[in-house]
Parts: sequence; structure tokens; C-alpha cells
Amino acid sequence: MEKINRRSFINGIMVTGIVLQIPNTVLGMFPSKAKMVKASLITDLHHDIMHDGAERLEAFLVHVKKNKPDFIMQMGDFAYPNIKNKTLIDRFNHAHETALHVIGNHDTDAGHTKEQCLEYYKMPARYYTKEINGICFIVLDGNDKGSPTRKSGYPSYINDEQRQWLQQQLKTINKPIVVMSHQPLAGELAVDNAAEIQEILSSAADKILVAINGHTHIDCQLLIKNINYVHLNSASYFWVGSKYKHNSYSEEIHEKYPWISSTCPYQDALFTTLTINPTSGTIHIDGRKSNWVGASPAQLNYVEQIALAPDKEIVPFISKRNIQVTRKEK
Repeated sequence: MEKINRRSFINGIMVTGIVLQIPNTVLGMFPSKAKMVKASLITDLHHDIMHDGAERLEAFLVHVKKNKPDFIMQMGDFAYPNIKNKTLIDRFNHAHETALHVIGNHDTDAGHTKEQCLEYYKMPARYYTKEINGICFIVLDGNDKGSPTRKSGYPSYINDEQRQWLQQQLKTINKPIVVMSHQPLAGELAVDNAAEIQEILSSAADKILVAINGHTHIDCQLLIKNINYVHLNSASYFWVGSKYKHNSYSEEIHEKYPWISSTCPYQDALFTTLTINPTSGTIHIDGRKSNWVGASPAQLNYVEQIALAPDKEIVPFISKRNIQVTRKEK
């Protein structure tokens, strides 16, 4: 993770645990007797950092088998696209007939490429659309280079080509839309041209149900220009960095997986199910709670990201959330 930009935080309104409204026009785009859509989501597994990445994925897949969603999606920073991780990647891909992926910034670490991501993850393209039961899911790639304001760190940008494609999709799609990305489009660690992307999305607010991202390893929700943005927490940990290095597990584990010392791990894997119910006019995000393994960020006196607070946005859980469409009386 990179240092958080406070300016991007204060441009939005933080909301947690309340019911929000989305435009009635979106509800009107559903056909009569439209089916409910369920998506099981997991993000930031970081299998190549965590010693128990496979077990965390397995917990998610047990949940999938029980919950029977319409599709599953991992939202980036999953596992390096290589032969060593093929078994784990295939385990995800074979767990559901519709298994979707988003490319994260760490998926191309250690010399790996987006082309390898497409090959191993079985992705149709680095950004794409997928229609499920009358809802169009737009998947973006926030790893573009070419940002005029980027100074250091991983690329975090939606370039001209992809931006034009997004605008065209929003104009031509006449169905309810959900936008999925690894990097946030609003709030903490948002893409460099977040303001521009927010304007594009707000122009289609009558179609967009919600925008969901991973990457930040925090739990929060924002409402900006009539678009709900949800930051989905990591399956594995919160990154505190080398300044706060400590051991949460045995010395043997930390010796074999040294990067874990820069994290505060979650005891249990975090993931969720997104349920879109056109009959009730609601979008529901399941909550899932865990605990810290070892010292928490608060116990470490973590203060590096001043826009975030331990025990508020930096937490070992995913909050239960409801986004509601209200029907106007005729």
C-alpha cells in the first residue's frame, strides 16, 4: 500500500452502517419479475505474502458452495500469475461456472505481466463488461501508466483509451450497472484522475447501482455526486509497513514469509456477498467479522495514514451495508 492522500478523503462523505438512496430511474431499468443477483466477492488475498492464503481462499469457496451466488469475483492482488500458483488460481476458476477477475497492482509484481494475468486468470481483457441476470458489471483496470501527476509508487490511473471506452459503455448500456475496480475511484488511494472519473460516473448516476473497489484494506463507504462507493476490506490483513514491523505468528512462519511482519493480519478470511434485489429495491452487502492476530494497528500506535483511524476504517471486518432504492408514490 502507498501513503494515503488526505485530500482525496475529505472530498467525500464517510458513511457507515446506514441506508442510502440510489435513483429510482435505476430500479425502472429492471425488467418486470427481474431475478435477484448474488455475487460472492473477495479481494486482496495476497497469496504470495500470506502463509495461509490457500486456507483463506478455501474458506471463501466453502462460503460460495453454501451461498450459491450467480457468480464469484476476486478483485485484485490475488496470486502471481505463474505455474507455482496455478493450482490455487484454478481452484478459484473451477469453483463456479462464472468466475471473474480484476487485475490488482501487486498481481504484476516480481516481473509478472498483465498478459500473464489474462492467461492464468482466464480473463477476456484487462477491462471488460459482463452481464449477469440483466445487470451489467463493468470491470476496470486501474493500473494504467501515463498519469501526469504521478510522482512515485505503483501506477494508479485510468488512461485515455480506457476512459473513452468507459464513457461509451455508460452511454450505450441500457441496464443497471455495477462498477468494479481494484484501485478506488473515490476516497483513499483513489486513482490519480479520480475527480475526472467521478464526473464520468455521475453523468450516468441514473444507471449506476454502486461502485466497489479493493486495494485499501479498509472498511468504508462514500456517497459522491449520487454514486455510492464501497471500499471492500482485504481477505488477509492491513498493511502497516516496515516502521511497525512485528511478529504476529511463529518465528518459523515469519522467517519463511518475511512480509507478514509489516502487516496486521486478520484471524479469519474476510469476504462478502453482494445481493441486488430489484423486487425490494435494495443492494445488500453481507458483513463478516474477524479479529486481529497479534498486535492491532491501535496497539502499535499506527498513525501513518492520518485520514484513517484504527478501530474505525482500519478494522478486521467488513460492515453489513444496505443501499436502498425508494419508490415514489404516483
